Amino acid sequence: MSTQNRYRLIGSTPSPYSNKLRALMRYRRIPHDWVPRTAAIESEIAHVKPQLVPMLRFPDSAEYRVDSTPLAYALEARHSARSVIPDDPGDAFVCQLIEDFADEWLTKIMFHYRWFYAADADFAQAWIVDEHQPGASDTRRAQAMEYIRQRQVGRMAMVGCTENNAPLLEASFAALLDVLEGQLHGAAYLFGSRPSLADFALYGQLKMLATDPTPQAIVRQRAPRLDVWLRMMDDASGVEGQWHPTGDAPSAVLRGLLELVGTDYLPFLVANDAAMAQGSETVTVPIRGGQFEQAPFGYQVKCLRSLRAGFAALSEPDRVHWSPVLEATGCLPMLAEGSAA
Repeated sequence: MSTQNRYRLIGSTPSPYSNKLRALMRYRRIPHDWVPRTAAIESEIAHVKPQLVPMLRFPDSAEYRVDSTPLAYALEARHSARSVIPDDPGDAFVCQLIEDFADEWLTKIMFHYRWFYAADADFAQAWIVDEHQPGASDTRRAQAMEYIRQRQVGRMAMVGCTENNAPLLEASFAALLDVLEGQLHGAAYLFGSRPSLADFALYGQLKMLATDPTPQAIVRQRAPRLDVWLRMMDDASGVEGQWHPTGDAPSAVLRGLLELVGTDYLPFLVANDAAMAQGSETVTVPIRGGQFEQAPFGYQVKCLRSLRAGFAALSEPDRVHWSPVLEATGCLPMLAEGSAA
């Protein structure tokens, strides 16, 4: 097959979103070339804005696109086979909600572990530099590692990865592992016997957590079956399965995830939205017995609006089906408030 008929996916193995999109494309059997982002290709992508991985170039196009979620939906529009969006509209909305939780909340947990502990920062800085600059001299390698470490550590407060927030982020991680370990293993996925976009979003973040030293030890001790599931998710191109029947009661794993969304993630989104509206310099919200604080973030205002719009767009039967579990898990008031705006 000509390379002009293939996607070109540029990413980095230390990037959760690169792993998410690569695994999704492998599962969907979409022909693509995986290209590690090394110093050798920087001139090719210097014009891409923002400078984030993954970057995806579509067949017969010179343009690179970024942001894993819009890219996943763009692939849905172009390819019908092996969709990762459940057929049932209510399930599709819950898939969106859990994917957003993984991309925007679980990434805080991943970033915390990667740069808060010295052993993890040592590991990450070497991984990132050695992949980007293979064969660099010892001097250049040491300089690049120090630069990466200082840059990433300097961003921690901006995304809420502070010493004050550390206990609640680690408690949130432990709760997530307990939810997933009992259900998400073997051939099981969130919405049936085939993986969804939400599965791939969880995978992207959790693969990093199962690789970096400190959280890896936690995963292997607390969720060993989930650890195996993560390795299987890397290439699910041979998986054949079905969505669970429409109208099925939400599974225990979905209920558990929605409880986390309702206690940890949506309260942050709502507080962030209020802080942005009021021009506040700090988001402050009680989570897990602690006081979570960070600077407000405009992108996550868009996340809340998108989730509320998605819930508002559901048909009455779909809202009736999902409202009891959304109410019981604390999600409903935060999704319904302002959803028609």
